[in-house]
Amino acid sequence: MTDKIDKHSLEYVVRSGIAGGVAGISAKTLIAPLDRVKILFQTNNPHYRHLAGSFRGMFKAIQLIYHNDGFMGLYQGHSATLLRIFPYAAIKFVCYEQIRTFLIPRDEYETAGRRLLAGSFAGVLSVAFTYPLDLVRVRLAFETSHSRIQHGRGKIWHILKTIYYEHPRYSFTTGGYVANKPPLLSLLHRIVDRNVHVFQAMTNFYRGFVPTIIGMVPYAGVSFYSHDMIHDLFRLPHIAPYTVIDDDATLETTKVRSESSFDTRKPLKIWAQLLAGGGAGMLAQAAAYPFEVIRRRMQVGGVANLGGQFFSIGHTIVMIYAERGFKGFYVGLGIGFLKIVPMFACSFYVYERCKHYLRI
Repeated sequence: MTDKIDKHSLEYVVRSGIAGGVAGISAKTLIAPLDRVKILFQTNNPHYRHLAGSFRGMFKAIQLIYHNDGFMGLYQGHSATLLRIFPYAAIKFVCYEQIRTFLIPRDEYETAGRRLLAGSFAGVLSVAFTYPLDLVRVRLAFETSHSRIQHGRGKIWHILKTIYYEHPRYSFTTGGYVANKPPLLSLLHRIVDRNVHVFQAMTNFYRGFVPTIIGMVPYAGVSFYSHDMIHDLFRLPHIAPYTVIDDDATLETTKVRSESSFDTRKPLKIWAQLLAGGGAGMLAQAAAYPFEVIRRRMQVGGVANLGGQFFSIGHTIVMIYAERGFKGFYVGLGIGFLKIVPMFACSFYVYERCKHYLRI
């Protein structure tokens, strides 16, 4: 008999991390052009502002990007996306599996609240580790200057330097220079001042982090909860014959040691799995979209705001409302749905299939 894999073992963590990373890359590559258009609309980019608010505008924006930058323009910023999405998706799925096992070790602990908590914690942890990469991705997608000669292949490096040297989010001081200060104390002040400057600059890479975390709680929580809930519906006795792969051989491939039926359930058929993932994505997007708009505006504040000012969450909310009213918090939502449904469908489908192939 083959030894079972403990869900808390390093082997399981590595395998589930690989499955999550591959799922994330597959999903993001599928919808990258729509993602760039959505970011341009959310951040009120002056070159595309007049196209926001309609599906026709979305297609015109895609045509304009293609005309200005060619096919690769639709994937501008995608390299940064891939650098971010593999660890982000890997951490998210690994954390969900581990936190879920802790909160729901057996079937009797299976509740809606615990599912939501597991998904929310997983989303928050994954964002906390990978947020600077997301900021760089958004800046790349927002860039429309077309100054290839100036930046060339060093565009990512140029954006990193730009973010680093922008006006810091917070300002601290150690008191500066004082006459007749002892040499040792003067040296310590210079060291502290330098480190404070570095800290101030590094906070620039976390612009929009607070609304991201606030929005991630409903986004990740609802997505995982909805996905599991739709799975439960598809496994009801009267529906299961049409949605579940009824093959005992599928269970023989798993090597996971677990007391929860969640880890030994038969996989759904392709169409059912895609529908479960797409439905989960739509519900998650609707729950968290205003926070995403606020985050995007804060992320590009250094290049979009006058003088590169950093605006607080409250000021950003007031600014968005003044520009478009309440609907300003949902600008690009149509594209969001058009993007999020195939993305989540692909992500959950690839993840479930990778788990099957990796025997976990």
